Amino acid sequence: MKRRQFLQLCAAAMSATAASRLARAETYPTRPVRLLVGFPAGGLSDITARLIAQRLSDQLGQPFIVENRPGAVTNIATEEVVHALPDGYTLLLATSLNAINAAVYDKLNFNFMHDIAPVASLVEAAFVLEVNPSLPARTVPEFIAYAKANPGMLKMASAGIGSPEHLAGELFKMMTGVDMLHVPYRGSGPYLIDLVGGQVQVVFGPLAPSIGYIKSGALRALAVTTVTRSAALPDVPTLGDFLPSFALSGWQGLGAPKNTPPNIVDKLNKAVNAALAEPSMKARCDELGLTVLPGSPADFGKLIAQDTEKLARVVKFAGIKAD
Repeated sequence: MKRRQFLQLCAAAMSATAASRLARAETYPTRPVRLLVGFPAGGLSDITARLIAQRLSDQLGQPFIVENRPGAVTNIATEEVVHALPDGYTLLLATSLNAINAAVYDKLNFNFMHDIAPVASLVEAAFVLEVNPSLPARTVPEFIAYAKANPGMLKMASAGIGSPEHLAGELFKMMTGVDMLHVPYRGSGPYLIDLVGGQVQVVFGPLAPSIGYIKSGALRALAVTTVTRSAALPDVPTLGDFLPSFALSGWQGLGAPKNTPPNIVDKLNKAVNAALAEPSMKARCDELGLTVLPGSPADFGKLIAQDTEKLARVVKFAGIKAD
């Protein structure tokens, strides 16, 4: 009887716990939600995070607060989310850089694909080859010729070692044979200040944080890195027009600690997809050179897995390793 009573008590406790989790998921969120971004304010990730955070706040009735945690090429922010309670109140602005880091860093205190639950994909980001206007080059062929005539003199900025900007630049160097000095920063916000100021001369950067500088003439866009031209810069050619097969873009989405209740993940996913379907959201993304990526958590998980495998090959080919 004692054993039977013990088992009954265990079953009742488990049932009560499951019911409690379900109740929390159904009422979620009841307090502010933190959205961690692994870069400083002003960059592409920060822009995307603030766009979606405002719409999630409006839909779900609680503030979604963007917190910038720059450093270690997003690994600081990612690790904080990995170790957060899996209750839906700490989320990560995940990017393709998370997929790259798995290949760049030999030892991390987490496994991104295992420790972060995919919630929803957000956008695909176009990248652009942009230069300081002081450079005489106005086309890709002129830029290649100038770089070859001045080997090692051009400073190529990026958001850090192994960042998408770094990979795009290394791929360009391999395909053209030019020699440029890589200068890593802690995000696109800081390097854009130096690019406009002339401390660095070139970057293969995300279009979103650069579009204002390009349209004002503070920066010169030579080509976009996507397969097709960007609606935001319809007169700018693709790099593939000059270097066949050159194509690179980035993605962003929401992640949560593993074991976050499926009900919460699904609720967030539906809210994100509703936000991405808003005409105002799509129009804003078009202006920034972003393409909305609606889908299920499983769809986002598949994208992460595929990109992790593909980008690992690029990292290995370029011999990129973290310091």
